[in-house]
Amino acid sequence: MIDLREIKNKIVTKNNLYCLGVISIIFFLDRYTKLFIINNFTENTYYLNNYINLDLVWNTGIGFGLFSSNSDIIYNLTSLLIIMVIICLIYFLIYSEKYEKIIYSIIVGGALGNFYDRMFFKAVPDFIDLHYKNFHWFTFNLADIFITLGIIAFLFKEIFKANQ
Repeated sequence: MIDLREIKNKIVTKNNLYCLGVISIIFFLDRYTKLFIINNFTENTYYLNNYINLDLVWNTGIGFGLFSSNSDIIYNLTSLLIIMVIICLIYFLIYSEKYEKIIYSIIVGGALGNFYDRMFFKAVPDFIDLHYKNFHWFTFNLADIFITLGIIAFLFKEIFKANQ
């Protein structure tokens, strides 16, 4: 028989509440930056310096514009896959160790920020354009930065764990 109190005690811990705080901070930082760009963007491209532009692009795909499509079926299937991955990450967060919890929190915070946009705007606003002369990297947003940092941190953790 499933003991609901045991499940509740595993989920509602001090570390998991801290993780909820990290997720919330990342989510709201992402929301703030995106809304600022959407509401105050008056030109096509705003040049910050020789390497960074602000250029609002609406991404209907996943990271770096992959799987972009005008098809509602592909968009909805991609969104379903994303929410399933987020649910899995939250499960791993709940049952992981202290440092892994932080890494999963960073990834989940960014993923929820982008998923929110998919649900309410039907696209994710990307606006950070890194470039060198005529070479432009993919346009991205703050949520993408957190997702990438979390994945890199997780890879480093696994590499160093394997070498011990």
